[in-house]
Amino acid sequence: MSDIIVLGAGMVGISTALALRDAGHDVVVVDRKAPGRETSYGNAGIIQAEAVEPYALPRDLGSLVRIALGRGNDVRYDLSALPSQARALWSYFRASHTDRHRAIAMAYAPMIRSATADHQALVGPAAADHLIRRDGFYQILRSQARLDRAATDATRIASTYGVGVEVLSGDDLKRREPAICQDLAGAVHWSDSWTCRDPGGLVEAYAALLRRRGGRFETGDAMSLVQAGEGWAVQTASGRIEAPLAVIALGPWTPDLLARFDYHIPMIYKRGYHRHFVNRGGLAVTLHDPDCGMVVAPMAAGVRIATGAEIAPHDAPATPRQLERAAASARALVDLGEPVEAEPWLGRRPCLPGMLPFVGPMERHRGLWGNFGHGHQGFTLGPTTGRLLAERMAGRS
Repeated sequence: MSDIIVLGAGMVGISTALALRDAGHDVVVVDRKAPGRETSYGNAGIIQAEAVEPYALPRDLGSLVRIALGRGNDVRYDLSALPSQARALWSYFRASHTDRHRAIAMAYAPMIRSATADHQALVGPAAADHLIRRDGFYQILRSQARLDRAATDATRIASTYGVGVEVLSGDDLKRREPAICQDLAGAVHWSDSWTCRDPGGLVEAYAALLRRRGGRFETGDAMSLVQAGEGWAVQTASGRIEAPLAVIALGPWTPDLLARFDYHIPMIYKRGYHRHFVNRGGLAVTLHDPDCGMVVAPMAAGVRIATGAEIAPHDAPATPRQLERAAASARALVDLGEPVEAEPWLGRRPCLPGMLPFVGPMERHRGLWGNFGHGHQGFTLGPTTGRLLAERMAGRS
C-alpha cells in the first residue's frame, strides 16, 4: 500500500508528487495518459514571473462590447456555454472589481514570485536545463499609444512587486530579435520570466526525476476513485491501489470527479488552441501579442502559435477561428513555414472564479486533498503549489 495516491500526471500532479516524495511519502501517480500529455503539453511554455496579478475579466463598457461583438481575438465565446457557466462568470466578474482584484493579487503574487526558484529546484536535478531559457519574453505593441499604456502598467507592476521589466523601442526590439519582420512601436521585455522549448517534455523530465526518487506511476482512470475504509482506492491497469490519502490534481477534469462526492466546483473552462509551424525566420525569443490575443513561441517542434480564451461547452467541436486569425497575424510578424501538425491542438484552462488555486483538504472527506484551479498558470505554479500542499499535509501553514 502507498501512502498517497496523486490523481493527475500534468505539471501540477507531478510536482505535487515530487514534493510529497521529498517529504518522505510513498507516492503513486495515477493517470490515463503518460505524464505531460494533456493540458500541461499545450500551453505557451512561459514560466510567468511577471504574472503577479491574475487575469481579470474586463469591467469597462468598451471592452465588454468588443467581446460581445467578437471584435477582438483574445476572447471568443459560444452562447450555448453561457447558461451553464453564468454563475461562475458572474462571480469571476465580481472578483475582477479593482479592490477585490488587488486583494487577490496580494495573495497570488508571492506564489508567482516563487515559481522560478521552485522550478529551478527541479530543473537541475531533472537534467532539463536544455529546455529552459531565462531571458524573458517580449510583449509587443503596434502603436505608440498602446506601448505607452503598457509601459505605464509595467512600471506600476515592477515597483509594486519587484518584477524585472524593460521598455524597448521598435528599433531596439528588432536589434535584439532580428526575426521580427514587421515595424512595431516597441515592446515590454519581462526579463524575470523563463520560457520552455517543450512544455510536455519538461513534465516528462520531472516525472523521470520522480521515478529516480522512488515514486511510482500507474495507468488508470481517476474517476474510479472510491472511499476504502478510512482511506482511498482507485482502479489501475495493475489492479486496485489503496492509500490513506489521495490528492486530486486533475485540472479541468477535477469538478467531474468531485461532483461524485457532492462537491460542486464552479469552474470556468477557457479553451485554448495551438499549432506548430516551421520556424523559417529563426525566431529565438517568445513574443506575446495582446492585440491579437496570441503567443508566438519558438519550440523544439517549431514555432507554436497559442491563442487566447474560448468559452465553449466541454464537448463542443473544435472551432479554431482564433488560431486562424492568430496565424495570419503571426505570418506578418515573423517568417513562418507550413504547419507541422495536420490539426491544431485543443485544451482547457481550469479557472476558478476567485482566481486563486485550491490547495488544501476537501473538508467533508478525511484524507482527500486537492490541488487544482490554476487557470492560465498551472505550468508556472505546479512546483510552487505542490510544495505548499506538501507543507499543509505535514501540518504546516
